[in-house]
Amino acid sequence: MRLSERDAGLAELMDDPACDPERLRRTLCRFGIVNRAVSRWGSVYRARLRPVLRGLERPARILDIGCGGGDVLHRLVRLAHRDGLEVEALGVDPDLRAIEVAQRRRPVPGLSFERAGSGALRERGERFDVVISNHLLHHLDGRAFDELIDDSEALATGLCVHSDIARGRTAYLAFAVAITPFAPGTFLRIDGLRSIRRSYTPPELAARLPADWRVERLGPFRLLALRPGPADDPRLSPRPSRSDAGGSSP
Repeated sequence: MRLSERDAGLAELMDDPACDPERLRRTLCRFGIVNRAVSRWGSVYRARLRPVLRGLERPARILDIGCGGGDVLHRLVRLAHRDGLEVEALGVDPDLRAIEVAQRRRPVPGLSFERAGSGALRERGERFDVVISNHLLHHLDGRAFDELIDDSEALATGLCVHSDIARGRTAYLAFAVAITPFAPGTFLRIDGLRSIRRSYTPPELAARLPADWRVERLGPFRLLALRPGPADDPRLSPRPSRSDAGGSSP
């Protein structure tokens, strides 16, 4: 399998509006297992989000763009509540099928989901203290990628964190084996492997972002596209050197 180049033309099955609805529902429901295992949002919350939330004298507003089945935002809100923090969190996705799964999750105070895109929120004049996404960047073509970054900057008064996969052979082979027990009846294995092939290396992602954004590794398989907000304390996670951000493919 060639992973030296990003396969941007590869389509994922779940992105097909005509895909099997029951397999899609199962896929969205099981994303919670996958994300808990590989996405490391607990670390991102502790190092990035929690300092921002604690620095406010009011409930913080969090936006998750392309929230899918809502598992990431659901977890982040629960972590904030565990720390005694009040939040108003909104997950948006243009796919009604995803929003229906998200809205069936156990209710959590301050958390809601809506069928919408980031552009619609921007037109409404919405603002958020933190804007995030998970496994969204690699789905987007060039224009949609630029629109997401532009919308994120307009919607966020503070921190933006877009988390995605770091493309590499080790990630590909490890996922192919580890996902097998959870894959039956879903798109998890096929689409997960296609996601890795569509994803970025650190220098590729850095080249796509504006100058005031930066790319950081989060372990061997994860990348963060970050635009620090005024409350983002660099002492909590040292800013990498240019060589770190633009290192070789994993």
